[in-house]
Amino acid sequence: MALFRRSRMAVVDVVPASQDRISPRLYNADLAPTQRAGRRWNSYNIFTLWANDVHSLGNYAFAIGLFALGLGAWQILLAFLVGAVLLFGLLSLSGFMGEKTGVPFPVMSRIAFGIHGAQIAAVVRGGVAIVWFGVQTYLASVVLRVLLVALFPGLDAMDQNSILGLSSLGWIAFVALWIVQVVIVSFGMEMIRKYEAFAGPVILGSMLAIAVWIFFSAGGSIAFSTDNALTGGEMWREIFVGGALWVAIYGTFVLNFCDFTRNAVGRSAITRGNFWGIPLNMLFFGAIVVVLAGGQFKINGQIIGSPADIVQTIPNTVLLVLACLALLLVTIAVNLMANFVAPIYALTNLFPTKLNFRRAALVSAVIGLVILPWNVYNNPTVIVYFLGGLGAILGPLFGVIMADYWLVRKARVNVPDLYTESPDGEYHFTRGFNPRAIAALIPAAAIAIVIAIVPAFHALAGFSWFIGAGLGLGFALLLADRRRPVSEVSGESIAVPSVH
Repeated sequence: MALFRRSRMAVVDVVPASQDRISPRLYNADLAPTQRAGRRWNSYNIFTLWANDVHSLGNYAFAIGLFALGLGAWQILLAFLVGAVLLFGLLSLSGFMGEKTGVPFPVMSRIAFGIHGAQIAAVVRGGVAIVWFGVQTYLASVVLRVLLVALFPGLDAMDQNSILGLSSLGWIAFVALWIVQVVIVSFGMEMIRKYEAFAGPVILGSMLAIAVWIFFSAGGSIAFSTDNALTGGEMWREIFVGGALWVAIYGTFVLNFCDFTRNAVGRSAITRGNFWGIPLNMLFFGAIVVVLAGGQFKINGQIIGSPADIVQTIPNTVLLVLACLALLLVTIAVNLMANFVAPIYALTNLFPTKLNFRRAALVSAVIGLVILPWNVYNNPTVIVYFLGGLGAILGPLFGVIMADYWLVRKARVNVPDLYTESPDGEYHFTRGFNPRAIAALIPAAAIAIVIAIVPAFHALAGFSWFIGAGLGLGFALLLADRRRPVSEVSGESIAVPSVH
């Protein structure tokens, strides 16, 4: 029966597509929608994603940088609160899409960009993630080197040479962690869920313990700001820039959160998990940052770069080992969720007849190794222009996808047609590409890239993600074809168990 809304867009209820319409170039067991029955990601699992990811070494380095910049305790907490509130809303919108459709991000992108145009979004997201997978593995290997030298001081001699930019001990630590992550992810999303659930409480307890240790080492008090504390308008600007950058850090994750929520038991699980994991957990994180940075500054007037700097000063070997293990646990957890899953689905989407989850994981990991990520990390040009430029595209991508899904289609999706190459398929558009979505993305991405990397726009650079997302959303709404029929069809007829 055809139903017509008062707007010009027609909403049509149709019979689910038959199996013979499904194209093997668009569908396999990993790209297929998940069955609603049997999903296992509850609010605790969603919470532990954030319990791990928020407490990453990179986030601590960023947050402590705010202290070094001149923000005091309450200003840092306010910056995190601003970012947390925004992230809660953005991640809920993104997460609800996965819960409803049961599809991963590359397939979700087909709704806006077309069955083939979606490769644009998937490759950009996956490309950024592969590089950061290598970089985060390298950063974790630095912690492992500290641990190994603490346990076996004689190994320090192996840390003095250089082979392709990394010492012998560095290579051993990097490859060991590389193998651990490949093994974990080879068992699929269910193993990732279990690992995150285990690591979450460990890292929360460990970071609290480190904060308590530094607090008492500082004599039971901390410095609430540095000697160059910001005031007035400059202070408020940095607070909001900090909040905006906090959102930009998660610019990758707000895109592909559906990779995880496609296995969520319901919307309420996402809402509760996000609430405990984002606003509340981020304020806890902020308090830890204030104690670590303020405590160390009180002790010797120095500002640390990350918790790893504090861990190295722990005089008790047993405590140092436990702290290093906790940092390794969280870094692996962050890498799995933020930088491994996205390229796996992107590669599977590119080659669905040849790659499955495990094979794509191995390909992603190999690429993350051969790019010698420690050299990438130590090259400011690569970080600023390559990763900064690619990262700037993520905001416009988010804006286009959100506008199309929530504002144009009103969350109505014909899931089976996401997997058909039939010319009459709803997402075939023009040879599999939606020229309107691409036309919206290009100018928004160009402007966002210029703002992010051109020095003349430095004052706006901290807001480049929001500017790009807003432009992408605006252009998408302006160019949207509201006369095109929109169907609401469940994917249960072609769904697979969420654990497969």
